[in-house]
Amino acid sequence: MKKIVITVLMISIGLYADFSKSGNIVTDSTTGLQWQDDAVGSTMTWQSAIDYCEALVLDSYDDWRLPNKNELITIIDYDVSNPAMDNHFQNTISNRYWSSTTHASNTSHAWFVGFSYGDTDYDRKYYSNYVRCVRAGQ
Repeated sequence: MKKIVITVLMISIGLYADFSKSGNIVTDSTTGLQWQDDAVGSTMTWQSAIDYCEALVLDSYDDWRLPNKNELITIIDYDVSNPAMDNHFQNTISNRYWSSTTHASNTSHAWFVGFSYGDTDYDRKYYSNYVRCVRAGQ
């Protein structure tokens, strides 16, 4: 039941997302999150994704991190596909993007969001997926 309620809540937030772009950052005024505009051009393991985001300096901000699963879901746009993401985001590859969320019953796995159609699932942490970093914003 919790999973269904959270999913419905996150889908409804996505329906009301209000994105704007400035420089290399896309801001969602609904959630207050700021997103790296261009996704990382190559795939990496889960730990490498965490390390990459923590080391990222973009538009003079150095407090980037790998988004959790619920945050990543908020940028899905179910009205489009390939990518299932708002058009404020550029250079998005329609593929799997890591979240920072570890799978609760199997800690060797972490959740991802697939931006071909907006699906969620999990992979082994040593598999490679794409990365898009986030920060808390204003």
